[in-house]
Amino acid sequence: MNILVYIVPIIAVLLIWLFFYFVPVGLWISALAAGVPVGPMTLVGMRLRKVNPHKVIVPMIAAWKAGLELSISELEAHYLAGGNVDRVARALISADKANIALDFQRAAAIDLAGRDVYDAVAMSVNPRVIETPKVGAVAADGIQLFAIAKVTVRANIERLVGGATEETIIARVGEGIVSAIGSAGSHKEVLENPDKISKLVLEKGLDAGTAFELLSIDIADVDVGKNIGAQLQTDQAEADLKVARAKAEERRAMAVAREQEMTALVQERRAAVVEAEAEIPRAIAEAFRKGQLGVMDYYNLRNIQADTRMREGLAEGEEPPAAGHGEALLSGGT
Repeated sequence: MNILVYIVPIIAVLLIWLFFYFVPVGLWISALAAGVPVGPMTLVGMRLRKVNPHKVIVPMIAAWKAGLELSISELEAHYLAGGNVDRVARALISADKANIALDFQRAAAIDLAGRDVYDAVAMSVNPRVIETPKVGAVAADGIQLFAIAKVTVRANIERLVGGATEETIIARVGEGIVSAIGSAGSHKEVLENPDKISKLVLEKGLDAGTAFELLSIDIADVDVGKNIGAQLQTDQAEADLKVARAKAEERRAMAVAREQEMTALVQERRAAVVEAEAEIPRAIAEAFRKGQLGVMDYYNLRNIQADTRMREGLAEGEEPPAAGHGEALLSGGT
């Protein structure tokens, strides 16, 4: 009997603790006061499914008070999928107040895709200004220009899932600026009319396939850089000079090789002539021994040689040889 006196209070306290754990009374009363149909068994089921009731019921109360009757099963399913129920509920409330078409399924999909759906709705109401980094391009006259643009974009709710991010917008705007500056005939045209770049870039439809709607592009700053055209011409002239020098060196080397080749050939021929001339006395001596050549024949040959050398000297403007030489005496004797 004494044991029951202690057991009964313990069991009662345990049951009360279990009731308040599975059924957060304060949250339940708040839901009933807001007119949200949430029963105790629903809260117990959420506890059993390891769903934090406060993460689901509090955003649901806010939505119902704003006139959006969200389903507790949808909110609970979004929570179990890893979504942020509070952010989705606030996004739906903001979209409803701003008359933006946004249902729970699309908002949940945007949130599960990793995007901030509440920030997207806020960006649809208040467009955001994105500043591009300094973009360099060269005009047709060779002058380099650096431009900074401020891009005003608004979130496109329908293309948030699968649409490109801000980095794509910045890259496309930079590409458009480069193209617009490159098509300008002179850098002065860009400096005088920077809005021309904005018009050309906007006409390209750069927001296609992105999660944003491009509202305006404003050129914030334009700076003049280097004269790239003159620098390229200088580099080209230096390259041409190096090529010309290389070709000249190649021709000089070929001429030297040809000269050396001709010198070697002349020396070879001179050696052959000297060798041939060395055979003449031997042939004459052999002819004398065999009786094929007489003394008078030999003197006639010498006279002919002397006469030939004299004629060659006269042709070259040299003085004729003085009388008394053996060849001349032989010629006079004959």
